[in-house]
Amino acid sequence: MKIAADLHTHTLASTHAYSTLQEMTARAAQLGLYAIAVTDHMPAMPDSPHIWHFMGMRRLPDQIDGVWVLKGMEANVCDAAGTLDIQEREWQEICPDWVIASIHPPVLAPGLTKAEVTRLWLAVAENPYVNMIGHCESPRYAFDMETAVRAFAAHGKVVEINAGSVSVRPGGEDNMRRLLELCAKHSVQIAVNSDAHFSAALGQVDAVWPLLEQTGFPTQLVVNASAEQLLAVLRRHGSPIAQRMCTEGCP
Repeated sequence: MKIAADLHTHTLASTHAYSTLQEMTARAAQLGLYAIAVTDHMPAMPDSPHIWHFMGMRRLPDQIDGVWVLKGMEANVCDAAGTLDIQEREWQEICPDWVIASIHPPVLAPGLTKAEVTRLWLAVAENPYVNMIGHCESPRYAFDMETAVRAFAAHGKVVEINAGSVSVRPGGEDNMRRLLELCAKHSVQIAVNSDAHFSAALGQVDAVWPLLEQTGFPTQLVVNASAEQLLAVLRRHGSPIAQRMCTEGCP
């Protein structure tokens, strides 16, 4: 499977990643990607960049190496209330193009009940700044998928199918399959991403694409299957870069 955009990537600003931004965009250009979202970890993660990193990204060009660069972040769910590690004034100052909300054990330790994890995802679903729910398939954070996916549908959230999870968070493939079935049932859009922490991993989603084929998941619900579908969801979410992308000529 060849995706048109990779909407979950990291640079060495997150120091457990190993490529610069320009190395990532150069690789994206080689792959013929239309866009990438640069989504380094927000400050609650132990080795994340300072908040100034995200504020300064607005000064970067919209296109590097001919690839559209969505200046984003991977925010951390910090507690059972669904609190994210960013303040209201910071949202306004950063004005991100793409926001992922994810659970990471260094920030929110396993041990929550299924009901607690369900409630936190319901709270995240209501957060107007969040575009995508990140790698929520981990068995360590079990939740009521039917209830949560209904909420994601109601609030227009994209649900991620994360190829990196197969090696980094193994054991969640059955949950991914269930997520795909529920997203198809409730017409929830998904994004199939690499979660690349190194340029060579960019766009590599073969580890999870068979799950979409096995479940018969409709391509029209995959937001990064084409440039047109990506731009449509960016416009629907009010992403700051969407208008500039259209000014340059919509795909």
